[in-house]
Amino acid sequence: MNIRILLSCASAATFTFAHAGDAPMLGVPGKVIYENKLDSGLTAPWKAAKGKWDTAEGALRGAEKPEDKHGAVARLPNKLGDFIAEYEVKLDGANTSTFTINAVKDHMARIIIAPTYVQVQRDDNDHEGPDKAVVFGRFKADIKPGTWHKVRMEMVGDTMLGQVDEIIATGSNALFKQDRMAPGFTVAGQSAEFRNIKITEATLNPDWEKVKTALPKGEPAAPAGPVRAKAAGKAGKKN
Repeated sequence: MNIRILLSCASAATFTFAHAGDAPMLGVPGKVIYENKLDSGLTAPWKAAKGKWDTAEGALRGAEKPEDKHGAVARLPNKLGDFIAEYEVKLDGANTSTFTINAVKDHMARIIIAPTYVQVQRDDNDHEGPDKAVVFGRFKADIKPGTWHKVRMEMVGDTMLGQVDEIIATGSNALFKQDRMAPGFTVAGQSAEFRNIKITEATLNPDWEKVKTALPKGEPAAPAGPVRAKAAGKAGKKN
């Protein structure tokens, strides 16, 4: 299976194609922290901050409530060290869905899944302040309604890897050295479904440097427009 990988730190970027299989990428999985099929709805310890959350055909479904003026948000209370998170998502009318991690204060990182693109980024960490989001990769995608897609986020040390199906982007940032808080989902629009989430502890893959240094120089990622606030779960306070 061909995998497109983009390695980025701030504006620098490289890309290549590689075989993924089940081999470790950034992290080597360890102890399972949390695992759930999500076929029973939003049960404890999940917390819904915004939106409507219910079940649909054996999966967790989230939808934005217009009166919230904010995307639907559901989070786990976990504080994470180095980790690997995997799940599946299906868009059924949603404009975007994300898997997102908070910092101790404000947002840290997310993978954005939309019908026509996938974006992996370090988030704006101070809302109205000088800090800005850093996009590690933004790719065209064909996320058809009603089809399941595999999503993976890895964070080890100061480095993040985001994957949706065969699209992979990575980047490093000092913010990632903070505690990673409250992993969760967001949904903008109507609606998205989630299933089979698994979060494990991770250690750095000893071959990661070989993978990283083997990547050839390439064109930088296409510039991204501003992320709609309520799609990203960004509205004056951390959600």
